[in-house]
Amino acid sequence: MNLTIKDIAQMAGVSQGTVSKVINNYAGVSEKTKKQVMDVITKMGYEPNFSARTLATKKSNLIGLIYAGKINVDMTHPYFNEVISSFKKNIGLLGYDILMFSNELFQSDNGSYLARCKHFHVDGCLVIAGEEVEEAVFDLAKEGFPCIGIDIELNGPKSSYIMTDNIDLSRKVVEFFYLHSIKRIGYIGGKWDSTISNLRNKGFFEAMNQFGLDVREEWIQYGDFHEKSGYEAMKEILKCQEYPEAIFAISDLMALGALRALKEEGLHAPHDIRIIGCDDIAACRYSDPKLTSVKQDKEKFGKLSAYMLNDLINGESQLKPVLIDSELIIRESCGTKQ
Repeated sequence: MNLTIKDIAQMAGVSQGTVSKVINNYAGVSEKTKKQVMDVITKMGYEPNFSARTLATKKSNLIGLIYAGKINVDMTHPYFNEVISSFKKNIGLLGYDILMFSNELFQSDNGSYLARCKHFHVDGCLVIAGEEVEEAVFDLAKEGFPCIGIDIELNGPKSSYIMTDNIDLSRKVVEFFYLHSIKRIGYIGGKWDSTISNLRNKGFFEAMNQFGLDVREEWIQYGDFHEKSGYEAMKEILKCQEYPEAIFAISDLMALGALRALKEEGLHAPHDIRIIGCDDIAACRYSDPKLTSVKQDKEKFGKLSAYMLNDLINGESQLKPVLIDSELIIRESCGTKQ
């Protein structure tokens, strides 16, 4: 039997507005009336219609999850998987469910994330940045829709973003090498059109300059954050007559690819070349040798993004961007202790 709020109101002898207030836990209803309505709801097994509840409260308690970019990350990526797990747990505790948006066909038809958000009545969005991010993501922020970006700078009246302090992250690695008398340093960076890559590039080159270290062009290569590109970049570096003492790869996957290339050439880390990666994914603890990495606080990313998004949805505005500190985790691949 499909009951409506009108039916419940008639059975309880109250107005439809009173039933709506009880269902949505609004103030202004006496305990006696509330019990009267709830007794009918319990007896009749009434389940409020989702659309009706959304119209009444102006909230759906749904959060849109957007993996943005033509070259996009997804739930299989070890770093972002941990961030999303933390976000999912914390946003759930705040009373929300998650709706994941696909962008596979969306990219080809110039669609609008804003239109999709309105269609599904989502209250806000978490945006995870890949590469070549579509303009529609930035339109979402500019239009004043509540959204938080992870590794993407979203600037709007009801948006903000969270990322690691990537300049300092690279500086930490160069400083670590310098303090251990390692001065011939190679670098495997990311794509030039990536915000994260450019920040880490800037940190690396600024730190090299700060400590008076030579930047050898033949030891500088670029990949796409994935294992194959790290492998290929290391192969190029190993064509040089003189090898660097150490390599900093700005993702663990590229660092693992570099380790594979070393082994194929009959070389070993840390004896021949020391290697440090970035992200501290689980594979770092099981590689051979175990990979030194710069840890980003993935649990903190997820929790902060959940609480900040909830505040934006509930009327807060102009939340400042958050830069999170990183930590160098020393393992076998750099051959030295902290």
